[in-house]
Amino acid sequence: MQRETLSVQQQILGSVPDAPPSGGPLRVLSLNMQVGLHSQAYHHYVTQAWKHMLPSRSVRPTLDRIAKLAADYDVVALQEADAGSYRSGQINQVAYLAEKAGLEHWHAAVNRNLKPFAQHCLGCLSRWPMEVVRHHPLPGRVGGRGALEVEISPQRCAPFRLVIAHLALGRGGRHLQLAYLGKLVQDHPRMLVVGDFNCGPEEITNHAELYGSGLRRLHTVHTFPSWAPNRAIDHVLATDGLKVQRAYVLADCVSDHLPVVTEIACSAGTPTP
Repeated sequence: MQRETLSVQQQILGSVPDAPPSGGPLRVLSLNMQVGLHSQAYHHYVTQAWKHMLPSRSVRPTLDRIAKLAADYDVVALQEADAGSYRSGQINQVAYLAEKAGLEHWHAAVNRNLKPFAQHCLGCLSRWPMEVVRHHPLPGRVGGRGALEVEISPQRCAPFRLVIAHLALGRGGRHLQLAYLGKLVQDHPRMLVVGDFNCGPEEITNHAELYGSGLRRLHTVHTFPSWAPNRAIDHVLATDGLKVQRAYVLADCVSDHLPVVTEIACSAGTPTP
């Protein structure tokens, strides 16, 4: 289990200053964006529950705040977005954020289609094209959970695979889903898995199939709820072939989850022209 500790930074930071995409490590931001609702207290889950099905004017300003944050990163992994429905004002939130953040390439993968009212989706924004895009419906007694797998070839780094996941609330379903994620890693030595796992670090560490896949956990910082974090449920996992310099949590409260950042050192592999 010792290999999971690594020399990555584990703390909550304020907003990290913008860094030019042409220098320094590749930076990946992961965020459960709560479809732009931005709960700020437990009672909001009750008083603002209607916003999960009906449109609200308060969502657009939150999306703009998320886009401003996303603009400073090379790749953005989104969970709990909406792909365009009644509640989002027919706005594909992934496309909206990509345009606002200036990240040219994007993809949305619908996990649970409740049209016309809602389209729960995962999203990826990137400065570079996604050369492999696969949506994986995850196993479980209740459907609607998934993982989005993409391959990205940054201009200054070797290609790597990114998997964005949003796992079940129930432990039984998560056990099956963690095993599925472990199988995705096979034959991909440069793999990063991020997302809302809805479980603590111990459940990941003690999952034999996931651990046996070669993925290692990179932080244990609390990420939920954003206004008073007391649970570490938003995770970063990586294979040994991907040199992660640090993984840390931001203090930016743009959702009910705090954002997680992964900084990847550019390898000596052949970069994409």
